[in-house]
Amino acid sequence: MAGSVQTPPVEPTDEPALVETDPLTKPAATPGEWLRLNLFSTGSNTVLTLAFGMLLGYAVFRLLMFVFVTANWEIVRVNLTTFLVGTFPRGELFRVWVAIVLISVVSGLGVGVAARRRGRAAPVELLRTAAPGLIVLAVLLALTRTPTPALMVVASGLAALAARSVGVRLPPRAGRYMPVVYVAAVFGAYAAFTTGSPLTYSNFQGLLLNVFLAVAAITLSFPFGVLLALGRRSTFPAVRVVCVGYIELIRGVPLIALLIFGATMLGFFVPEGMTRPDQVTRALVAFVLFAGAYVAEDVRGGLQSVPAGQVEAAKAIGLSPIKTTRLIVLPQALRNVIPALVGQFISLTKDTVLVSLIGLTEVLRVARAVTRQEGFAGQGLQAETLLFAGFLLWSVAFTMSRASQRLEKRLGVGTR
Repeated sequence: MAGSVQTPPVEPTDEPALVETDPLTKPAATPGEWLRLNLFSTGSNTVLTLAFGMLLGYAVFRLLMFVFVTANWEIVRVNLTTFLVGTFPRGELFRVWVAIVLISVVSGLGVGVAARRRGRAAPVELLRTAAPGLIVLAVLLALTRTPTPALMVVASGLAALAARSVGVRLPPRAGRYMPVVYVAAVFGAYAAFTTGSPLTYSNFQGLLLNVFLAVAAITLSFPFGVLLALGRRSTFPAVRVVCVGYIELIRGVPLIALLIFGATMLGFFVPEGMTRPDQVTRALVAFVLFAGAYVAEDVRGGLQSVPAGQVEAAKAIGLSPIKTTRLIVLPQALRNVIPALVGQFISLTKDTVLVSLIGLTEVLRVARAVTRQEGFAGQGLQAETLLFAGFLLWSVAFTMSRASQRLEKRLGVGTR
């Protein structure tokens, strides 16, 4: 074409392209380089690193001195079973071990099925994954006075390894049924406590009560919250108004107020002739009502993150609104809010200590009560008992956090 300018072809060259990179985000080749780039890159960073390093070192030194030198752990050693299960009948403790072995078997089966689908993990990765659980087991076994717990832990570990060897031999499609197996294991563990016995969850105390309330509240509040989130985005005004009103009302009420309301007034809503719920049930209802509102808001954020074009595309190929929500919208929405949901569930787990305000004996109440026992009263052992109760709750919360991180990594949350 007349008047057009021909661009000369660019000849290939062996010189690397110049790409400007941020030195703070540049991957370090060695640990020494990482320290220089992240902690000692400037004079002010060096001063802050040294100052906070000294404070952290002093705090760790004082904690280690207390744990291994000055603390008197005899009160925890004597009351270890009370911390874990409260006054649960000692003759029925075999039910606890049956539930633990069942959970170990299902966990090992799940690990085996996952290894079959994604390949065997490296030994370092396996050790890193199991490290929190191994630390907790080591601490608990170090405080036991009989060999029975150690033998039962070994039996549970062998059962988990045997189940894992079965899991790696199952076909890959078995993975789609594992959520059902996990739910069945939870009900099976509860059946181990109640089958052939008058015991119910109202007999749970100590850490067992905290774990039960957390698991039951998470299991029940999650579908409740999803329905509330969908109802808040419903095109039916009546449904939308009810869901919005419920969420805003519950979010404005403290959890303590809901627990006291459930403990004192929930019985008045039970029709005449029906058995009034016990205190554990009332606390569980309060937790489900409270957590459901917050889960709904988390899920609503996930629903808003799904592009509208995907919904329009689903309509274009003839999917019904229910199938569009179930197959297109909800999977992406829930995947996007995994960190928020796990944070909410960890907070809910820690909030279970509040049930001591309505007279229930959870692990924190046990920690205070044992210091008044004969032989330990007046010795100032509250630091030991509270630190041990905090360690138990931290182990539960940290295990949930690690499981969430593995799930986020598997689903590629934040990377795709």
